[in-house]
Amino acid sequence: MTLQEKLKLYRINETEYARITELLGREPQGVEWAVFSALWSEHCSYKSSKVHLKKLFSQSERVLQSFGENAGIVDLGEDEKVAFKMESHNHPSFIEPYQGAATGVGGILRDIFTMGARPIALANYLCFGKPTADRMSELVDGVVRGIGGYGNCVGVPTVSGQTNFHESYDGNILVNAMAVGLFTKDDPICLSQAKGVGNLVVYVGAKTGRDGVHGASMASESFDEDSESKRPTVQIGDPFFEKLLIESCLEVMKQDLVVAIQDMGAAGLTSSGFEMADKGSIGITLNLDHVPLRDETMTPEDVLLSESQERMLLICKPEKLKPLQDIFHRWGLDAVAVGEVIEDPVVRLIWKGETLTEMSPKMVVDNAPQYERPFNPWTSATRSEHGEISDGDVNNESLLATLSHVTGGDKSWVYKQYDQRVGANTAQDCSNPVGAVALPSGRALGVVLGCRPHIMRQDAWLGGMDSIAYPAIELASKGFEALATTDCLNFGNPEKKEVMTEFVAALDGMNKACEAFVAPIISGNVSFYNETLDKGVSPTPSTGLVGLRPSIDNIPASGFTSEGNSVVLVTLAKGCSQGLLWENQNKQGQFFFDTELAKLAQDTKNFAQVVNSLDVTASRIVGNFGLAYTLSRMTLDRGLGARIQWDGPAGLEPLYQVVLTVADTQKERLLSSLASHNIDATVIGVVTGDRLIWNDLDLSTRDIKESYASSWTKAFPRLS
Repeated sequence: MTLQEKLKLYRINETEYARITELLGREPQGVEWAVFSALWSEHCSYKSSKVHLKKLFSQSERVLQSFGENAGIVDLGEDEKVAFKMESHNHPSFIEPYQGAATGVGGILRDIFTMGARPIALANYLCFGKPTADRMSELVDGVVRGIGGYGNCVGVPTVSGQTNFHESYDGNILVNAMAVGLFTKDDPICLSQAKGVGNLVVYVGAKTGRDGVHGASMASESFDEDSESKRPTVQIGDPFFEKLLIESCLEVMKQDLVVAIQDMGAAGLTSSGFEMADKGSIGITLNLDHVPLRDETMTPEDVLLSESQERMLLICKPEKLKPLQDIFHRWGLDAVAVGEVIEDPVVRLIWKGETLTEMSPKMVVDNAPQYERPFNPWTSATRSEHGEISDGDVNNESLLATLSHVTGGDKSWVYKQYDQRVGANTAQDCSNPVGAVALPSGRALGVVLGCRPHIMRQDAWLGGMDSIAYPAIELASKGFEALATTDCLNFGNPEKKEVMTEFVAALDGMNKACEAFVAPIISGNVSFYNETLDKGVSPTPSTGLVGLRPSIDNIPASGFTSEGNSVVLVTLAKGCSQGLLWENQNKQGQFFFDTELAKLAQDTKNFAQVVNSLDVTASRIVGNFGLAYTLSRMTLDRGLGARIQWDGPAGLEPLYQVVLTVADTQKERLLSSLASHNIDATVIGVVTGDRLIWNDLDLSTRDIKESYASSWTKAFPRLS
C-alpha cells in the first residue's frame, strides 16, 4: 500500500503525518497507524474545538467533576449527587438508523454508570429533514425505534426530549442522547486514572467483534455519495447485555474492587487504554490476543479499533481479580486480565507474545493536533437596533395551519415509543416541556433539552445564548433552579471559515449565559463535519440542563386545568424574534434583545422561588410561534379554553415570557410577589369554556386539537 493510500485509509493528512514521524523519530508502523488514526480523529481529539472549549465556564460550588472524565457530577446536597452527559451519534444514525440510535443510548448510559452512578433518566435531541426528503420516513422510524428499543429494554425511562424538522438536515440528521445517573449515600465515585504499578488491566463485558472498526474516524468526516458503504463501521448493541453490565459494574465498584474504570466508547480499546494511562502518567501492557473475541480471525488492528458495545476496561489489584471475576461471571459476562500497570510510561501492545509497539500515551494523547481554525468576529445581519419588529399575521386559519404543520404539530408518536415510567420515579414525562424524576430525599430533579435551531439560523450568538436561557426559564416555570449543563455542539465542516465563525459565536453566547445563570457546562461533545455533498446542517448546539426543586409535589401542569383560573403573562426580558412563523413563510425575520444576562438570570431565579411559594396551577414558556400558539397548546390536555383581553403581539416569539395560571384568589398574591422582585406580570385573561378567544381568534378547542393531532399523519402517513 502506498503512503497516499495509507493516509486516505487512516484519514490522516500530510501535516499530521509529518508530526507523527517527528514524534516517533521514524515512520509509523503496523498498528501505530490505527492508534494515531483513532486518537487524532476529530471525534476523539477535539482538534478543531479544544482551543475554544478551554474557555468555558465549568465550575460552581456544586460541581464535583467537570471535563476530563466520562461524565460531569454535581452535588445536590442531602447525600445525593447526579452524573450526566450528552453525546452525538449523528453519522452512525444516518448510515444505519436503528443501530446508530440504539448504540448512542447504550454509549451514553455507559458514560454514566462508569462513574458509579445508577442511570435514572434518558433524554434525546433529534433533528430530521423535511418529511418528503429521501429516506426521511425510514430515518425517523429507525432512530425512534432504536432509542426506544435500547432504553426500554435496559430499563431506564426517557423523560424529556426535543424533535425538530428542517431541510438543512435532509442529508445529515442529528441524534443526540443524554443520560442522568444518581449517587446516593455511600455510593463511590469512580474515575478513569490508571494507577498502582502491578495492578491488573481487566477487560469486562461482551466479546469483541468487527462492528464499529474505524467508527471514530468515520464520525470525523463529511458524507458523500459513498456513505452507504460505511455501514460496517456502525456498532451493534444489545441492551440486555448492557443491563447485566450496569448491575455487575455497580456491584464491583460498591465492593471496592475497582481502582479505575473506563468505557470502551469511540475508538474502543485504543482510546480507553491510552487515555487511562495518560491520565495516570503511567504505563500499561495490553495483550490483545487475550481479549475475548466473537471472530477468531480478527487482526490486532481490528481488536484495537472495534467499537463493539457493552464493554469496559478497568484496573484492579491482583488480589481482587478473583472476587471481581466471580461477580462478572455470575452476571454472565467476561472478565479477563489483559495486561498490567507498569512503571515505564508507555502503552505496550502485545500480540501472541510479540510486542507490536510501545508508545508513550502522552506522546499520542497530549500531542494530538490543536487547530486554531480561522473565523471572523460575529456580526448580526438580523438584529433590530430599536425593537421595531412587525408581528406575524395570526388568525383562525393561520393558527390552525401552524398546528397542523410538522414543525408546530403533535410529535407524541415519537415519545410514545419510549418507556417513560419504568422505575416508577417519573413525575413528569415527555408530554411536558420539562421531565422530572423523584429523588429519594423527596425533592425533584428536572431534566430539559435546549437549542432552537431556527434561532441559530437567525443569529448564532443569540441562538447559543438561547440554548441555555430558554431551558433554564423552562425549569424555572416549574419551580426548578438550573444547576449545570451538558452540551452537544453539532456543526458542519470546521475547515470552512463561516462554520467556525458560527461555532465561536454560539459558544460565546452559551458561555456568557452559563456564567450568568451559574449553570456551568460540565460535560459534553463536539460533533463536526455534519454535512453531505458540501451542504452543512444548521448550526445546532443542543444542551441538556438539570435543575432541582425542593419538593416533588405540586409541579405546575403545562395546560389549563380549571375554569376561572386567571391567565398571567410574566415578562423576564425585553426582546423578541419573528422566528418560526416568518421562517415557515420563507421570510427573513429579525430579532431584538436588550436585557443584561445577569438581570435575566437573577429574575429567573426569583421567578422559580415565586412559583414554588404559591399554588401555580399551570405554566408554559412562550416559545415557538408566539403567544397565540402557546395558548392553543395549553388547551390540549383537558379541552379547556380561555378568553384573552390583551393588546400585545400574538405571533412574535418573545425573549422571554411565561404564561402562568392561578386560582383567582391567588392572583393578587402572585402579582404582588412578582412585583416585589421587579418582575413584570400582567393578567391577560381567564380560563373558561371550550373556545380560545382573542381579538380575531375564535376557535373551539376541539378544532385546535384535531389540527394539532393531524400534523403527524400528514407528514408521515406510514408511521401513524
